[in-house]
Formats: sequence, structure tokens, C-alpha cells
Amino acid sequence: MSIIQASIPLFFLLLGVELVYARMSGNRLLRLNDSISDLSLGTLSQLSGLFFKIVTIGLYIWFADHLAIQRFAPVPAWPDAAPFVAAGGFPWFAVRLPEFVSWSIAFILVDIAYYWSHRMSHEVHLLWAGHVVHHSSEEYNLAVALRQSSLHGLLSWVFYIPLALLGVPWQLFVACNAINLIYQFWIHTRAVGRLGWLAEAVLNTPSHHRVHHGVNPKYQDRNYAGVFITWDKLFGTFVREEEEPVYGITHPLASWNPLWANVHVFVEIWHLARRTKGIGNKLKVVFGPPSWRPEDVGPSIIAPDVAVDNFQKYDPVVPRAITWYAFVQFLLVLVASVKVLTLSASLPLQQTGALVFYLALALTNIGGLIEGERWGYVLEQARLLSLAVACVTLLIVGGLPTFWVGAALAWFVYSTVWLWTITDNDSLL
Repeated sequence: MSIIQASIPLFFLLLGVELVYARMSGNRLLRLNDSISDLSLGTLSQLSGLFFKIVTIGLYIWFADHLAIQRFAPVPAWPDAAPFVAAGGFPWFAVRLPEFVSWSIAFILVDIAYYWSHRMSHEVHLLWAGHVVHHSSEEYNLAVALRQSSLHGLLSWVFYIPLALLGVPWQLFVACNAINLIYQFWIHTRAVGRLGWLAEAVLNTPSHHRVHHGVNPKYQDRNYAGVFITWDKLFGTFVREEEEPVYGITHPLASWNPLWANVHVFVEIWHLARRTKGIGNKLKVVFGPPSWRPEDVGPSIIAPDVAVDNFQKYDPVVPRAITWYAFVQFLLVLVASVKVLTLSASLPLQQTGALVFYLALALTNIGGLIEGERWGYVLEQARLLSLAVACVTLLIVGGLPTFWVGAALAWFVYSTVWLWTITDNDSLL
């Protein structure tokens, strides 16, 4: 189990704390439909990572094994053992100085690499196509921190290759990168104001990161830091939070479909590249700024001046019965996804792939349902039917405990009746 997967209980604990705070303070910090979308995208990202991280980490290992500086010069290897060890007395642990220095330097290098990866993900259209997922929510809360792309890692891995060339062991890189990402979870909140001057001067804080998620022209493409805000101050991309930002992207996603959220800018790039003439324009559509447009296609995108009191969020109205159905199904898919992530190492690749496909379909259907889209109902009925077929097959051939297969079959019957009840009522369509 990865460090991030092991942190999932902590993430949900803090989500609960933020929800309690919102209730007690009277501040509406989240919406159910938006949070389902956030968590669906985060779940898909973790599930797809079961396959894509094999590629990205594998590439890192290849560069470290074949091109690290230690292969060509008498440079010492990086100590990568644990920097702290258990010890008697107080403080109950001892510090291994070489390992502590190694981990500290590696962590700083990872944070620098993250800054440039993040910055280029806002300045290069192809990279933005992967990163846009994280910015497409029009809310700002801890659930948004989990709103991650399934494809961005396939594009951003190149920014960490310099660490491989420096000989940073892949285990050390993966651990430091995970700690970096976990740190960024807590800064996605409106429940925390500005911190003390020292923290605001050195660290990336909720105030600094709210700016980064702002769609306001003066906030766009600022504060790229992961942990240390000092990189933004050093490279001229820092802006202090003033008025409350408007969150989202310049061209709103206007969808709860997690698959579309992952691919919509890639589709846009494809259409723009096809429509424009000349190889130069086509290349700039792919590798130029996300807002740039060729003259033969249309004007470049200019961010409109927006404010909290005049911005209309995407919030389609659907019957409460459909929302409840989608929410219950989402909770079950979430539990099933955590189980798949936990057991993936012991499952055959084909079985893991089938389970991931099924869960991705379920999350897509849920997105369609809370949009009020008819295709969501149709695909959900098809998903339930496939569940019934799988259960009957398992009862015949065996392979799983009869109790659990029977429970899944009973859930199919209940869900099917529930779905038919809410969708056959004309007032709910």
C-alpha cells in the first residue's frame, strides 16, 4: 500500500472535521454534487494509477539505473534508509544524520521539481489538459484536494527525471513526492484564514493556495508552490490573497462526468489542431499557452473580470430521489474502490482491469445521474444488469463465497427496483 493510500482514512477524517465546521459556522463550504464529482475523480486517479504508475515509476528507475551521475563520476550514493530509528529514553527516537540530510535535500529537490512541473502545467496547453481536472471545481474545500487527473502523471513525470540523473533512489523519490502531495491536502480549505507571518513567508498556506485556484485575472497562474512558497517569491509568480477568489476555470467544465473532466481539453486541442492551418500553428496549439488561439480559428481567450457576487456556479437541479440514489451508489463504489486498491497487488492483472473498468463505469453513471442526463439512467441499468450476470456466473462456477455473491445479487435487485421507481415517475425526469 502506498503512502497516499495509507493516508485515505486521515483525508476522510479531515473532510468530516471541515463538514462539522461548516455546519457549526453556517458557512456553505461544499455542495454534495460537487463533492461527489471531486471524490469520483480522485478515486479514478488512484485506480488508474495502478497501471500508469508502473510506467512513470518504471521510467524513473530506468533513468536512475542507466544515466545517474554515479555511473560516470565518483559521486557517493544517496543514503535512503530511514532517517529516524527507535531508541530508548526521550525523545524515543534517534536521528541518523547522513540519512536525515539525504531525505531533506531530496525533499527540497522534489519540491523544486513540483514547482516547475506545476508551472508548466499552466503554461503548456498539453500539460494543462491533464492538470485542468484539479481546477475545474467551482468550490474550494478539502474534497477539491482529492480532485486529481488520471492522465496528468503520464505527462508530468519528465520534470522529475533530473532527480533520477542525480541518483536519487526511486524509493526515496516516491516517498518524498507522496509526503509533498499529502502536505498539499490541508491547504485546500476556506476554513483556515491567514497564519502567522513566518508560516506565510515560507510555507504554502491555505491563503496562498486559494489564490492559485482563483479564476480572477489577477490571481490566474500564480502561487504554484507545493510546500515552500519561497519558489514563487524567487521566480516572480507570487501574489498575496486580497479579496475572496472566484474558483474554477475560465471556460467552465459544466459537467459532473469524471471521464469528460479528464479528457475535455485533450478533445479541444485535437479539434483546434485539426481546424488551424500550418504546422507552426498546430504545434503551438499543443505546446503553446492554453489561452492562445490561431487567428484562423478565433481570438485568444481573455479571462473575464469576475467576483464572488456575480459568478453563477454550475449546479443542475435534479430530483432529491435521484440524488439519494446516486449518493448511496457512490458510497458503495468508494468502499469497493478502496478494497480494490488494497488487494490489487494480489489480484491478476486482468481481474484488476475488469474491476477498475466496472468502477469507472459506475462513477461515470453517477455523474450522469446528478446531471439529470438520460444516458446516465441507461448506462446505470446496463451496469446493474452486468452485475447480475456476473453474480449468476459466479454462483454457477464458484470462486467467491456464496454469501457475498448472494448479497451482491440482492443489491442488484434492490438497486434495479429503486432506479425504476425514481425514473419511471415522470415528475422526476
